[in-house]
Amino acid sequence: MNATGFRRRPRRPRRLAAEASALVIAAVVAFPLYWMVLSAVRPAGEIESAEPRPWTLAPTLDSFRRVLGQQEFGRYFLNSLVVACTVVIASALIAFLAATAVTRFRFRFRTTLLIMFLIAQMVPVEALTIPLFFLMRDAGQLNTLGALILPHIAFSLPFAIWMLRGFVKAVPESLEEAAQLDGASRSRFLWQILFPLVLPGLVATSVFSFISTWNDFLFAKSFIISDTSRSTLPMALLVFFKPEEPDWGGVMAASTVMTIPVLVFFVLVQRRLVSGLGGAVKE
Repeated sequence: MNATGFRRRPRRPRRLAAEASALVIAAVVAFPLYWMVLSAVRPAGEIESAEPRPWTLAPTLDSFRRVLGQQEFGRYFLNSLVVACTVVIASALIAFLAATAVTRFRFRFRTTLLIMFLIAQMVPVEALTIPLFFLMRDAGQLNTLGALILPHIAFSLPFAIWMLRGFVKAVPESLEEAAQLDGASRSRFLWQILFPLVLPGLVATSVFSFISTWNDFLFAKSFIISDTSRSTLPMALLVFFKPEEPDWGGVMAASTVMTIPVLVFFVLVQRRLVSGLGGAVKE
């Protein structure tokens, strides 16, 4: 019995099973990350050993020193940061305005436009890489960061618009009418009232946009051909991946460094991300 004189109710078997399953799934998901970090701090002899162990007794930071000592690594990191942040901000603003337009306004071909957004999500990125290459070449955007920013914005918008449409629709129209009666203009209602209410949805879509842009290798390899100063961080992995003698410690250390900004971004927005994925919009 506890201090209040009541016995604590034992946990139900279903709840215990659910918690145990969640722990197992979390361990399975986290194991590749653990192995990546472990391989990054292992000595070269242990990485190449025929009998790998899930621990190391002699951790070292030599792999991180090789990665951070690369002359172009800082430039690659900055390029990735510029591309990812630009895509996140631009796609969020455009998606917010587009979702508001298709939800609040009635116009011709509105349903057709929404169906086109849905169809756009079904097209695989690999099928559009070659047409996009020729498009960027004709536009003179090859070997520029714009060749990475524009496609990622285009691929992020359909998902973002569809997701934000539900958030905008959940905000009652009576709220807009009340704001107009109080003298608020449409633009003021849009940015001072509607925008904060759909902010959780914007955060959720921004996370997906940031991750897909930050980890992109296909576009970076296809559109950045000769000017390596415009390359992004995933291209830094190629420096350590040599066909004759790959530096697995360097590859894992570079992958670990790439993962840190994603984790930091996720920690900063995790509270709004949970409410965004849950579709929490209060009237």
